[in-house]
Amino acid sequence: MESYIGDWLNLLLRWLHVITGIAWIGSSFYFVWLDNSLVKPTAQDLKDKGVDGELWAVHGGGFYNPQKYMVAPKQLPEHLHWFYWESYWTWMSGFALFVVLYLFNAQTFLIDKNVFAWGSSAAAIVASLVYLIMGWVVYDGICRVFGQRKNGDLIVGALVFVYVIVATYIACHLFAGRAAFLLTGAMLATAMSANVLMVIIPGQKKTVAAMKSGQKPDPAHPMRAKQRSVHNTYFTLPVLFAMLSNHYSMTYSAPNNWLVLTLIMLAGALIRQFFVLKHKGKRDYKYFILGSAVLAGVAVWIAPPPSKAVAVPKFAEVQTIVAQRCQMCHNAAVVSKNIQLHTPELIAKNAQAMMQQTVVARLMPLNNATQMTEEERAKLAAWVGAGAPLD
Repeated sequence: MESYIGDWLNLLLRWLHVITGIAWIGSSFYFVWLDNSLVKPTAQDLKDKGVDGELWAVHGGGFYNPQKYMVAPKQLPEHLHWFYWESYWTWMSGFALFVVLYLFNAQTFLIDKNVFAWGSSAAAIVASLVYLIMGWVVYDGICRVFGQRKNGDLIVGALVFVYVIVATYIACHLFAGRAAFLLTGAMLATAMSANVLMVIIPGQKKTVAAMKSGQKPDPAHPMRAKQRSVHNTYFTLPVLFAMLSNHYSMTYSAPNNWLVLTLIMLAGALIRQFFVLKHKGKRDYKYFILGSAVLAGVAVWIAPPPSKAVAVPKFAEVQTIVAQRCQMCHNAAVVSKNIQLHTPELIAKNAQAMMQQTVVARLMPLNNATQMTEEERAKLAAWVGAGAPLD
């Protein structure tokens, strides 16, 4: 029953996380597109109002005319919509999911003793939380120190990229591969949400407060908010890959998995750059081509060697493999994922599930904790392919 309740918590939190994530990323992508698609107004009345850019669009049977003021309108409108709850709920639901799945099951999901032998689950949990916090501290420090300098955007981009490489290397040498990928994505997502909470929204509130008190708003606040918003858009595709990677063990189980993650995140940022420029009317395909080439290169690099033909093993040999590699989590006492493998009939009944998880998806054994060999996977595949005979 405890496992069943955990599955429901996992499902509901994941559902909430996806919903709020779609809302946040959707609004983020829309405003980046909108900002890059605005044109200078030609009408004098718009110039007199302080409109810096406008756009005409048609959607859902109606016409829309969004307008942007360089700092703020001369008069604050009565109704002002704020965009921040999408960000906050995405982070909160994601962190809650991380707690339920990884921190409550640290020995299973967070720790891999073949990677690093933590003295206790508590130590690994604290380290993972510090990892998330330090990501924001270092990133924010880089932005504050170098962001307003000449060529600040280039300097910040280079330094953040270096830090992400270092952080990825550290995570992949301290935590299980699956957890390391997720943590690195969560580190970037934490920085994204903290940008909204700590920089963008406070700056907007200061602008509104200045207007209400009759003062001229400080242009530094919208400039800083724009900078952090642009950073967020480049983080988005790397974060989404890290969130999805737990379904694809060929990435996080690969040798030098830290480099695999770094290259795929780089590819995501390059592809995003293509679309950002496209919104501005510049179709610079080198970013899309380079990002795609990096992805193709990683796919070729980590591809498994061609499989050798394997004779169909006797069931006794299959049963031995299952007993050594699978039954500690799938038996009469422990029914993980509603799968039991402690009798010949149950092994045959769940043959296709074993094939999917151990051979096709290669998700099991989790973190390959029981050290299933490639030869054993090939034998299971041959046995299932022959119809899973019990003789």
